Amino acid sequence: MKLRYIIQKVFRKIFNRPCIDASTLDKTSRVDIGTVIIASKLGRYSYVGEHSSLLYVEVGAFTCISNYCAIGGGSHPTEWVSLSPVFNTTKGIIKTKLGSLVYNPFVKVEIGNDVWIGSHCLIKSGVKIADGAIVGMGSVVTHDIGPYEIWGGNPAKLLRKRFNDETIEELQKISWWDWNDELINMKAQLFSNPSDLIQSMKG
Repeated sequence: MKLRYIIQKVFRKIFNRPCIDASTLDKTSRVDIGTVIIASKLGRYSYVGEHSSLLYVEVGAFTCISNYCAIGGGSHPTEWVSLSPVFNTTKGIIKTKLGSLVYNPFVKVEIGNDVWIGSHCLIKSGVKIADGAIVGMGSVVTHDIGPYEIWGGNPAKLLRKRFNDETIEELQKISWWDWNDELINMKAQLFSNPSDLIQSMKG
């Protein structure tokens, strides 16, 4: 059984590699099997789990994106007579064009630093998720999310904030995700207590 598991795991890695196109990934970032990343950016020490898709997404540093998430993607002109892309200049799966109306279906999703997005989340194009936010598993996000806010549900709603407003403000000020690895390593033992970390930067 153990050998069979190992063989299956090797085959998955070989034949189910991530697809990455027109994107910039930091050398410390990681992308798991079956994930598709197109026209996106993945920051320092950030990762994307298995079988997720990122289309026109900018991700900051130290952000954790779990499995089976769909982030970004194209929209359709709901105010037009037809929703079909055959009437606009967008390149799509249907090559025939019956019109040449100008429409941009791709609006970038912006995900900040140290964000955690749980598995099976759907995030609409154009949404902005600020630093330190958490999106619970299975959430459908259609609105912007503020710093250190926890959202969940379908549609996703604000559940609570991770810290009080003063702590959030101080964490944003120190912006630890911009520090070099040496400084982070020096302060790492304080990361379990936000107050201690903040105080250490004031002294």
